This record gives sequence, C-alpha cells and structure tokens, in this order.
Amino acid sequence: MGRGFYTIMAAQFFSSLADNALLVIAIALLIDLHAPAYLTPILKFVFVLFYVILAPFVGAFADSMAKGRVMFVSNTIKIVGCGLLFLATHQYFALTAYAVVGLGAAAYSPAKYGILTELLPAEKLVIANGWIEGLTVASIVLGTVMGGVLITPSVAEFLLGFDFPIIDTGIDNALESGILLIAVIYAIAATFNLYIPDTGVDHRIPNKNPFYLVHEFSHCVKLLWSDKLGQISLAVTTLFWGAGATLQFIVLKWAEMSLDYPLNKAAQLQGVVALGIAIGAVLAARWISLRQSVKVIPLGIAMGIVVMAMTLVFELWIALVLLVVIGGLAGFFVVPMNALLQHRGHILMGAGHSIAVQNFNENLSILVMLLMYAALIWLDVHIYTVIIAFGAFVSITMLLIRKWHLTNQSKQDSLHLIGEKKIH
Repeated sequence: MGRGFYTIMAAQFFSSLADNALLVIAIALLIDLHAPAYLTPILKFVFVLFYVILAPFVGAFADSMAKGRVMFVSNTIKIVGCGLLFLATHQYFALTAYAVVGLGAAAYSPAKYGILTELLPAEKLVIANGWIEGLTVASIVLGTVMGGVLITPSVAEFLLGFDFPIIDTGIDNALESGILLIAVIYAIAATFNLYIPDTGVDHRIPNKNPFYLVHEFSHCVKLLWSDKLGQISLAVTTLFWGAGATLQFIVLKWAEMSLDYPLNKAAQLQGVVALGIAIGAVLAARWISLRQSVKVIPLGIAMGIVVMAMTLVFELWIALVLLVVIGGLAGFFVVPMNALLQHRGHILMGAGHSIAVQNFNENLSILVMLLMYAALIWLDVHIYTVIIAFGAFVSITMLLIRKWHLTNQSKQDSLHLIGEKKIH
C-alpha cells in the first residue's frame, strides 16, 4: 500500500482511540455532575450534530487543501474541546465542550476517507477499507477499554499519584487526568497528520460562496441517492451508523440490567462488539470484491435478529459470544457497502463531496435514532422492550433495502456501474 497509507492508518488509530475513550469519560463526567439518564445518549447527539449542520461545507473544506493538513486542523479542534471539557462544572457546559470535539470530528471525516480514493486505485478500496475499518475498530476496542480503565478508582488513584516537577497541572480527580491523557493522544494523531503525503490532487474549489456550496451539496445528495448502486450502499451505511451509535448505549444499559455491570465494565463490553466488527471487516476485505459487495446485505437482516437474542442472555460468556457475533455480522456487511459507496461517490462528484454526503445521511440517522432512544429512556421503557424493537427495526429495514436492490436489478443490471467513469 505504501508509506502514505500506513501513516494515514496510524493517524486514524490514535484519533479514533481518543474519540472512544473520551466518550466513556464524558459519560462518567455527566454521572459525576448528577445529570439525568436521558442526557447520556445526548452526548453522542451533540457530537454528531456538526456532521449534519456543516455537511454542505466540510466536503469543500476537505477538498480545498491537502488532506493531511485538514486532519491536522481537525485534531487541533478536538484538543480545544478536551480543554473545555476539562473545565466543565455543569452538565450543559460538558455537552457544549463535547460538541466542540464533534466539530473537529466532522471536519476530519471527509479527509480521512477521501484521501483513500485519491491515494489508491478502485480495485484496492475494499482492501484499504477493510484495514482502515479493522484498525478503527481496534482503536474502538482499546479506546472504550481505556476509557473504562481510566475511570476505575485504583487506576485513577495511580495517575493522580504522579507529580510533575515545576509544573502544577491543577489535576485533582480521575476524570481530569483522563481528559488530559486523551488530549495528548490527539496531539500524537496530529503529529502523524503532518507526515501524510500530498497526493498531488488539485485542491482549488470552484466557488467559496456558502449559498453555492449549499446548492452544490444538495445536488450531490440527489446525485448519490439517484444512482442505482449509490442509493443501496448509502441506505445500508446510513442504517448501520444510526443503529451502531444507538447500540453503544443499549449495551451499557443492558449490561447494567442483565449482568449488573457498572460503567467501567460495561464500556469494555462495547469493545467486544467492536472486536467482532474488526474480525468481520478483515474477513470482508479478504473475501468480498467490490463487484460482490451487494451480496452481503442479508447479513444485516441476520444481525437484527441476533440483537434480539440479547434479552435471553444473563451469563457473561454467552454475552461475549453474542456480542462478537453481532459485531462480526456488522463488520462483514458494512465494509463492502462502504467501499462501494466511496467508489460511486468518487466517480460521481469527487472524494470530499462524496464523504460529506455520506456523513450527512449517516449522522442524520444517528441523530434521529439517538433522540428516539433518549425519549424511550425518558419514558422509562424497559431495556428489553427497546432491544426487541431495535432488532426488529434493523432486520425489517435491511429486508426492504434488499428488496429495493432486487427491484433495481430486475429493471437493469446496476453492477455494470462499478468502474464507470462519469463526473457530474
């Protein structure tokens, strides 16, 4: 793949590691501030809010300069968000600080994925996505475990025992030490960003007028949803990310209810799901070509059914197996779909614009599903009822998407679009 690809992988690993550890610490901070339970999923809501609000602009921003520079700026914004979270003394200030981290993530994502299509040929996209997603999920595993470890009393006491000569950090509790450590990890990611090579792509954008960008973005959204393969892959990834974000919080609540786990241990179960995703992602990269990508859709139907089985589990070892299976199914079907979406988007409108459209749809799905989950928690709906409804929704929606694709295929073979050269 070359040195540039491995540098991108390293930068992505550390940035994602910090993102996931910070979520656990932010949840612990809300608990420490005595915030109501329904505000916990709202943390993720404010994180992805800028993905939706700034969607017409971040694609143009990602295409306006070298992708490594865009990623460096984005990680710097995340460090600022950590600084604000460090100072948070009220639940809404904590939400605002975490939203700033989300602002950095929103600017980061189009560059992170867009550079793959600039750096690599189409036939290597599934393999590259498999490695990137596998590494990203490895960072999710380690990040969620790290977040859980950092809020463990014994570890917190150990970290607080460090004394720096001359410098007074002002740190007097576990959450502050964790936030500071995560800011350092973001700084490491930013350092790797500086060594990402310029791919030589022309970074001039035709028009910086915000009204033009909104109009252009709207056109790109319509273009991708009109494409016979783009619409299917976009529908799958949109459902996946909305469901995945919600599943994070479902697992926390389910572990508390079924296994009597506190937050630091429940967070590690999130990492088990992520481990399964990594396994599925690597297997998909090995076995599924770009042209075969649509064949994995039935696995999404199966995933929803397996999720519903969580309500029958009360033993840890069974829970671990089930969560790995859920993650494995998710990783195996989302990686080929993601690669197909990137390929069609890059051909139709360019890398940065394509990823911005993808992020808009996927994060709008996250916002809607998290709001629904928060409302169910606010209404005190039992977590088992939530899990059954969630699993059924995923399976039925994936079944409808599969039917949609088969209808498209019955009218015209859409697979010939793979590799087609057409820029709007």
